[in-house]
Formats: sequence, structure tokens, C-alpha cells
Amino acid sequence: MNQELSNYQKMISGLEYNYLDMEIMELRKQQQIRNRQANLMLDYQHDEKLLPHISSDAIIVPPFYISYGLHIHLGSRVYINSNVTLQDNAPIHIGEHTMVGPNVQFYTANHPLDAEKRCRGFEIAKAITVGKRVWIGGGAVILPGISIGDEAVVGAGSVVTKDVQAKTVVAGNPAKLIKVLSPDNQHRQAPEL
Repeated sequence: MNQELSNYQKMISGLEYNYLDMEIMELRKQQQIRNRQANLMLDYQHDEKLLPHISSDAIIVPPFYISYGLHIHLGSRVYINSNVTLQDNAPIHIGEHTMVGPNVQFYTANHPLDAEKRCRGFEIAKAITVGKRVWIGGGAVILPGISIGDEAVVGAGSVVTKDVQAKTVVAGNPAKLIKVLSPDNQHRQAPEL
């Protein structure tokens, strides 16, 4: 069955694909042109051809950087600060009222450890899912396949290598649990790891 899928279909489905495929390279080039044009605007105006799956009240502060834009889903009142990278080889879903600080990087693509295979253009992309009312501090890096639960907080500069539970605070490189947020929004220290 995988032989029947195009490299593009494999890419967005989380299967191994070849990013040197002409269809993928042409689509990326086309979307990169649109991305550059959007970054010339003082305030980003929603462009259905660049970002067709974002809420009309989501805010993106230019400049921002995408791979395709077609696989980015932003909920209502999402705020994306400047210089954010959304490498959407696989889907990136960001829930409503989430705040993303400047210079945050979302990476969905991953390369094989085998150098020969890597040099031939093979990679795999895994979706990133961010819940509702999340705060991601400036300069954080979110790696492929990560899920971040509702109302979680990711500290500035953190590298998120594992899923983040709802209502928790994580920070560091790699990001580790710092606090659990109680239902009444009072903080209690996380258990020692």
C-alpha cells in the first residue's frame, strides 16, 4: 500500500518519505515565496493559500517561518510572536488561547541516524499537538511528535523532548517537570525527579 502513496502523502501521514521528491520541492518553493511576501507586511493579513487552517482571530506577528503552511492549524485567539518557526512537514495543531513567545521553533521532521540513508533524502515527520490555553516561552524548541496538554507552561529556552502533561510547568534542556498547577491555580512543587 505504501508504494501507492506519493512522497507528499507519506510525509503528512507520518511515514518515511523522500524530501528530494519534485512534488514536495515545488510545493515548498511555492509556499516559501508566499511566506516571504507575508513577512514583508507590517501586520500579517490571513492568506488562505499560505495558511488555510487558522482561525480568523489568531494573531501571527511577522516575521514567521513555515515549511508549507498548509498543515498548520491555529485555534481561536492563538497568539504567535515574532520569529517563530513552524516546520509543518507533518501537521501542527495549536489550541485556542495559546500564547507562543518569540523565536519558538516547532520541528516535525526527523532524519535517519544512518548517514547514507539521510544523504539520499529520507526523513520522517511526526505531528505536534499543543492544547488550549498553553504558554510557550520565548526560544523554546518543540521536537517531532510532541503533545503538550491544556494549560501547560513551557519555560523560555526549553527543549521539549517528551510529551508535557496538562496543567504542568516544564523547563530546561531537556525540559523537565518543574511544577504541577492545581485546579485553583495555586502552585505546588513537583516531586523530585
